[in-house]
Amino acid sequence: MSQNVLASVTLAGVTALIGAGAGYWLASSDDQVSEPVASAVESDAQVLYWYDPMVPQHRFEKPGKSPFMDMDLVPRYANEDGDVAAISIDAGVTQNLGIRLVTVSRGQLANVVDAVGVLEYNARDVARVQARAGGFVERVYRHAPGDVLGKGAALADLLIPEWTAAQEEYLALRRIGEPALLAAARQRLRLAGMPESTISQLERSGKVNASITISTPIAGVLQELDVREGMTLAAGAPLARINGLDSVWLEVAVPEAQSQGIRVGQRATARLPALAGQLIEGEITAVLPEANAASRT
Repeated sequence: MSQNVLASVTLAGVTALIGAGAGYWLASSDDQVSEPVASAVESDAQVLYWYDPMVPQHRFEKPGKSPFMDMDLVPRYANEDGDVAAISIDAGVTQNLGIRLVTVSRGQLANVVDAVGVLEYNARDVARVQARAGGFVERVYRHAPGDVLGKGAALADLLIPEWTAAQEEYLALRRIGEPALLAAARQRLRLAGMPESTISQLERSGKVNASITISTPIAGVLQELDVREGMTLAAGAPLARINGLDSVWLEVAVPEAQSQGIRVGQRATARLPALAGQLIEGEITAVLPEANAASRT
């Protein structure tokens, strides 16, 4: 309804005309109009200025039409409390909307990004085990992918026939006592793929041994085990892959719109469902230069 709509009520021959915002008048049946019964209470107070309720920040010294809206300017009286721009909200509405009052203060706004992450193995802490020379698999120890192994855990026993001739040659030259030839023979053992520990054992025992036990170079989780008993292996054949557990990665899917302020070295806090109530502190070590096409993260 507009502000100038009048509602009329007839009671015992007297008609009361009610005008919103214009006070109240009583008119008798013979159309004689009395003096205003109720006008603005503030009429006796001093008028400070006039303003447009729709644009309260602009003030005018004289009454008249608003230059912004098709309406009259409203007076602002000296005895009115508060500011014309103030907002008053009913207590019930305040409760329903969850409005809270706080003191305004100046400061720096903190940009906090909440995102979902997945724990992954550290891709920089990986060890691959390969056959250093061609041979046969004599034994495979009872391990499976997913096992957590310590450093030096045995994986498989290999028989490498070509090591036999090289070791016999080394022992024969050692009996002759030619240092130069012996050094050359020792170098041939290394080029054949024989580890330093096996060469040292040969020098101590003086016995030929063409078998070697392949073990884990680091402690961690056995991710792959590609060796079975009776297999024939070529030099460089992959046998196993181990991921270390000294540190793990938390890969976080950050929304594309929130990724602009993320930098390497920033601190991060993680909450894991398995560790309820415990905060894990870390820092951003890398920002991957790619986005997921489906989730735009």
